[in-house]
Amino acid sequence: MGISPKLITFDASRPIDLRSREFCDHKYDWYRWMLEEAPVCTGKISILRVSLISRYEDCRMVLTDDRFLRNRGRARGRGSSPLPFPLPKAIAALSRSMILEDDPAHRRLRGLVNRAFSMRSVERLSSRVEDISHQLLDEIEAEGSVDLLTRYARPLPTRVIAEMIGLPPGSTDQFHNSLSVLTKGLTGFSLVKTLLWDLRGTSKFIHRLIAHKRAEPGDDILTDLIQAKEAGDRLSEEELVAMVFPLIIAGFETTLHLIANGVRTLIEYPDQLDRLKAEPELWNSAVEEIVRHRGPIHGTKLQYAAQDVEIQGVVIAKGTAVMPMLGAANHDPRAFERPDEFDVSRSPNHHLGFGFGMHFCLGKQLAIMETRVSIKNLFDRYPNLHLAVDASDLELARLLGWHRHLSLPVELR
Repeated sequence: MGISPKLITFDASRPIDLRSREFCDHKYDWYRWMLEEAPVCTGKISILRVSLISRYEDCRMVLTDDRFLRNRGRARGRGSSPLPFPLPKAIAALSRSMILEDDPAHRRLRGLVNRAFSMRSVERLSSRVEDISHQLLDEIEAEGSVDLLTRYARPLPTRVIAEMIGLPPGSTDQFHNSLSVLTKGLTGFSLVKTLLWDLRGTSKFIHRLIAHKRAEPGDDILTDLIQAKEAGDRLSEEELVAMVFPLIIAGFETTLHLIANGVRTLIEYPDQLDRLKAEPELWNSAVEEIVRHRGPIHGTKLQYAAQDVEIQGVVIAKGTAVMPMLGAANHDPRAFERPDEFDVSRSPNHHLGFGFGMHFCLGKQLAIMETRVSIKNLFDRYPNLHLAVDASDLELARLLGWHRHLSLPVELR
């Protein structure tokens, strides 16, 4: 499928189209070239030009240096809007997510929501993840082959996130519609329709959900967010609405594709799967290595240079959009021994698959736990699980900053 790596023309003089089939299907070949020949180069996202940073230490620097900001308006000295275009008032709150903000606003929001993603909250969910995993595996028991993405990897975190927010009875359809809008509608050609139409309904649903949880608080993360308080400060209504973005990304979207990527990786490395069966204490380490080796997140939200900054001899001009390429950094031989090998016992494993610095993913522990439980249970139940198609026939989504499959057909036995 796609273009042979031998036919790819690596050319630092032309922008890399990050949504092209050439790049998406052969990104690891591109990464090897970028790491050695073009550690700072230009990419393009539609008509937008972006500086791509690939080496591990450079990515860490961009993610922690206060010369780079998430808020586009502040970086360019043109107001405080994080987006290059105004949004309708009805959905403007959704753009105020802390993932698009910098300190001190980011520090305040993160301090208020940290407890909602604490180890206690994750441990509270672990037994339910086990139950949901076994229920889903029971549902496919009689089938010979399934699309693991739609029958297992997607419904597991969907059910988990529904319980995390304490979804009230009768809201399932609206919840699924909102998930679809927030995870599928904000890229590609559907973006305008999503911004001008679909997000209005999603925003109304979130407001109703918050109102319900205020009236009937429960033992769930959304209630924790509503009640979160630090030094007399609380999240406002609009900030609660905006928190849906990191909640969905941390609790659903990342986990879904981490499960799928992990299953494929372990199928392709049977020796490592055999080692996990013999040494189950390595499962946490294995999931961390899946994140490094074939994690779903390959690029961060755009950063913007607040002043001219030189990296690897290239000057990043003030106001320039910058994307640290986490997928490339996680295979940098300067940071990892044998970076292209998959090793479930790799230690230390200081990958950037959950970001770094102030925007380090709050949902890391949740994603690790869900992925560990779901993949371990799957292979325990179906030890002979294998791909139902040739690996070269698996199609990857052409989505910016992601490494995710459109489907994952497997034979269970």
